[in-house]
Amino acid sequence: MGFGSIKNVGIMPVNHIVKQREQNGLYKGFTDFCERIANEAINKKCIESLIKAGAFSEFKQTRSTLLASFESIIDSIQSEKKKAFKGQVSMFDLGTEEGKQELNEIKYSFEEHEELPNKELLSLEKEMLGIYISGHPLEKLRNQIIATTNIDTIQLRKIDEQQMSSNLNSADIELLKQESGQKYQDGQKVKYAGLITSIKKKYTKNNKIMAFVTIEDIYGSAEIIVFENAYIKAGKSLVEENIVIVEGRLSIREEDTTTIIADNIKDFEEQKKKIFVLDITNASEEEKQKLRGAIRYFNGDKNNINVEVKVGEEYKSCGQIYLTEEIKKIFQRILGPEQVKIKE
Repeated sequence: MGFGSIKNVGIMPVNHIVKQREQNGLYKGFTDFCERIANEAINKKCIESLIKAGAFSEFKQTRSTLLASFESIIDSIQSEKKKAFKGQVSMFDLGTEEGKQELNEIKYSFEEHEELPNKELLSLEKEMLGIYISGHPLEKLRNQIIATTNIDTIQLRKIDEQQMSSNLNSADIELLKQESGQKYQDGQKVKYAGLITSIKKKYTKNNKIMAFVTIEDIYGSAEIIVFENAYIKAGKSLVEENIVIVEGRLSIREEDTTTIIADNIKDFEEQKKKIFVLDITNASEEEKQKLRGAIRYFNGDKNNINVEVKVGEEYKSCGQIYLTEEIKKIFQRILGPEQVKIKE
């Protein structure tokens, strides 16, 4: 992806940056970059956008340091250029190119800051480029999302594809359903999780508030319709860039894109508080042995929930496992459905 894709960075600045690099070699650092493009049509807003997009990540300064320092550095460079134009020479104008670069690092001081949290860095990339470059803010939660939801954007798009195929004969439609694994119906309860990217509030004819909320998961975006009751219940969770889980109902229409009508929206972080509880109070030794084997087998790098065993009224921590609905059924077959629960 080229610099021209970055917000506030036009074709002319990109051409100047590339031309300068081709004629005089790679940029040795941020101050070297600023000095070499000082007389070109590249303003502070353009440089700020380049910083936010991570264009200077190969240099030693953090993005937070560059954002705090770039304006003062540019002002200092412009002041030096004016002095040079008037014929004034400073000690920094003498010596080798390598020496000048070292002196520049001293002359143009940086306001040092620790790097921004990864979530903020990704947010800056999305703001400037429209996509995430360094990763996706949901990637670390992927396994938790899989374990706590029953639908994602890929499955929503498959529903739409089937709706568009309504002109096929019944045999073709049935085959398409089998191939896609589609099991969803209009009005079916679903759980969907992702990052809120936009909220459009409106008022109904009855003067009740509602919202169309776009939520992005790892695979794409879905529209969530939020009526007044759900909107009020959502409270502070309903803000852009917040990661949420939506409990709601599918709205499948032949002429429209499939949406979800929300019943409840809450912070996805709340899901971390859940504990997988296994009641072994009345379990036989054979069942306990199978249980220990299952816990060991499903323990690994993708763990997404804490496990506790219950003996009478006592609870004991038993590590973590990777849990999905299918894995939960395995534990239920060992102990029985009533002995396997997820505790908030």
